[in-house]
Amino acid sequence: MENFTPYSSLLGGILLGISATLLLWMNGQIAGISGIFQGALKMGAPGRLWRILFLTGLVLGGGVWWRITGASFTPRSDFPIPLLVIAGILVGFGSRIGNGCTSGHGVCGLGRTSGRSAASTVTFFSVAVATTFVARHLFGSML
Repeated sequence: MENFTPYSSLLGGILLGISATLLLWMNGQIAGISGIFQGALKMGAPGRLWRILFLTGLVLGGGVWWRITGASFTPRSDFPIPLLVIAGILVGFGSRIGNGCTSGHGVCGLGRTSGRSAASTVTFFSVAVATTFVARHLFGSML
């Protein structure tokens, strides 16, 4: 592991847990990004403002962290654009048929001891492991 960052990862996990808990306690809402994003796109939807503010906070929080620490990443420049588009569509499709994304099920659902979220999270991570294996070991020279 080249870029293992235990302290910033721990801090990020703690902040994520606190924010998800506060959102649930104060608004009765789950902090699943796919659901929040979908609600933010619907004009006139109830709770649209807090959803937009939540998403804005995610972007600004990352910007503040970058500004304070100077930490950044180097994006891969050699990754085929069509594969990125297909991957994005598959993630969106999977979030839709799974009734949520990894943040909604993995962070919030497991915290509420939801059986459906446990099954979804196991499925998400199993597919991720299989996809990584296929992409790296079967098609490694192409990707």
